Amino acid sequence: MSVSKEYLKEERSQEWRAEIRKNIKNKDRLGLIRIAMNEEDSDVRIKSDVEVNKGLTSIQAVAEAHRCIDCPDPTCITGCPVEINIPKFIKKIEVGNFAEAAQVLKETSTLPAVCGRVCPQEKQCEERCFYQVKLGREAVAIGHLERFAADYERESGDMSVPEIEEAKGIKVASVGSGPAGLAFAGDMAKLGYDVTVFEALHEIGGVLKYGIPEFRLPNEIVDVEIDGLRKMGVKFETDFIVGKTASIDDLRDEGFKGFFVGSGAGLPRFMNIPGENYLGILSSNEYLTRVNLMKAAEHDSDTPLLEGKNVAVIGGGNTAMDSVRTAKRLGAERAMIIYRRSMEEMPARVEEIKHAQEEGIEFLNLNTPVEYFADEKGRVNKMRVQKMELGEPDASGRRRPIPLQGSEYFINVDTVIVSVGVSPNPLIPAALPELEVTRWGTIVVNEETMQSSIPDIFAGGDIVRGGATVILAMGDGRQAAAGMSEYLMK
Repeated sequence: MSVSKEYLKEERSQEWRAEIRKNIKNKDRLGLIRIAMNEEDSDVRIKSDVEVNKGLTSIQAVAEAHRCIDCPDPTCITGCPVEINIPKFIKKIEVGNFAEAAQVLKETSTLPAVCGRVCPQEKQCEERCFYQVKLGREAVAIGHLERFAADYERESGDMSVPEIEEAKGIKVASVGSGPAGLAFAGDMAKLGYDVTVFEALHEIGGVLKYGIPEFRLPNEIVDVEIDGLRKMGVKFETDFIVGKTASIDDLRDEGFKGFFVGSGAGLPRFMNIPGENYLGILSSNEYLTRVNLMKAAEHDSDTPLLEGKNVAVIGGGNTAMDSVRTAKRLGAERAMIIYRRSMEEMPARVEEIKHAQEEGIEFLNLNTPVEYFADEKGRVNKMRVQKMELGEPDASGRRRPIPLQGSEYFINVDTVIVSVGVSPNPLIPAALPELEVTRWGTIVVNEETMQSSIPDIFAGGDIVRGGATVILAMGDGRQAAAGMSEYLMK
C-alpha cells in the first residue's frame, strides 16, 4: 500500500500544516531540493513481490509541488505523449486539493496510477522541465506527483469518472487491452462511442499484466484503472482472438464501424547462436508471462518453471531488468545481466538499474554469449561468453560493440533468459493480406491520424512502432481515437 494513505489520518491538522511550512521554509522555489521517492528496503523486497517504490507522503508531495514555478510556457506538457496539463495538476497538489489533481490527470490520461509508476518521465516531461533545461538541476518529480494524486484518489475510495458525451450509438472495437488499447477505449468512451475491448488472454491489461512484475506495478493498480473504464461504459471480452475467434468481417457484420489494433509485439527475438534450443533457455516474454500471468513459480502450477540458481539474462533494457530481478526473487543465487555495451549505454531506466544493483544483481557489461552447452539431459549448464569493446557510434547513436579476439571464457548457468527485443504480433496482418505492413511486420499508418491502409482500421503501440514505452503506446491510442472519431463523423 502506498504511504500516501497517511493523508487519511492527517485531516489538515495544525501539525500537518506546520510540517509543510517546515519543508518549504525557503520561499525561493529554486532553492528547494527534489524530494526522493520512499523505497522498500532491498533485503525485504527481494524476498517477495512487495512494491519497491512506496510513494510520497502528502507532506512530501506538497513540498515537491511547491518547487514547480508555473512556467508561462510549460514545455513539460509537450514532453508528455498524452498531453497531461502538468502545471495544473501540480498546483492542485500544492494547495492540498489532491482529488482535483487526480481529476486533472484523468482529463487526458486513462492510466495515471500506472504511468506514475512505469513511465520514463526522465526522458519525457521531466527532461523538458525548467530546472533541467535552464538550470541543469533535477527536474520537478512529475512522475512521483502523478502517482501520488492517483493513489490518493484510489485510497480515498472516491473515484471520479470523466465527463462522457451523449451516446452516439456507434460501435467500435479495440483489438488488445494493453496501454494503447486502453487509452483508445477511454478516449472513445468519453466521446460517446460504444466501445468493446477484445483480449486474447484471460486477463485484461496486456503487457501491464503479463510483462511488468508486481514489484514495479501491482496488479491491483491495473485492475482499478480498468474498473474505471468499465464505469465509463467500456466492455471487455477475454479469451477472444480477433482473426481466429472471429474475423474483422464477422465483427463488421455485428455492427462495428471502426477498429483499433493495439495487439503489441509479442513475438520474441533470439540471437541464433549454437545451443539456443536447449532446455532452460527462454525469452523474457515467455518467462515474465508465465511468472506474472500463469503463476508458474508456484509449486502447484500446471506449467511450472525449471528452478534456476545461476540465471543469466541477456540484454540491457527494462524487460531484462524485470526478468533478472524476478529471477532473484524466485531464489536465484547468482542473477546476472549480460550486455554487450557499457553500463552508460544501457537503455533501461536509471531507476531500474539502481534498484537491480541494490538487490545484488551482477552486471557483466561488454560481454555477449556466443554458444551454449548442456548436460546429458539437454538442460543448459554452461555458456561461452566473449568480451567486447566499444567502437564508433552506430545508427542508434550508441557506440558499436566489437568482439575482442581471444577473450572468450565460460560461465556456469542453468537458466538463460533472452531479452534482446521483440517483433510485432503477426496475427492481424496475416488475417488481413490487404493491410499494408513494413518489412519488419509493423502496420503502416498515417502518423497524424493512425489510420491504416484499410480505412476503418487504425493502429498504434508496438504493432506500429515495433517497441514502445507504455506512455508512447497510450499517446498512439489517444491519437487514433481522435483520428477514428473524425473519420466516423464524416
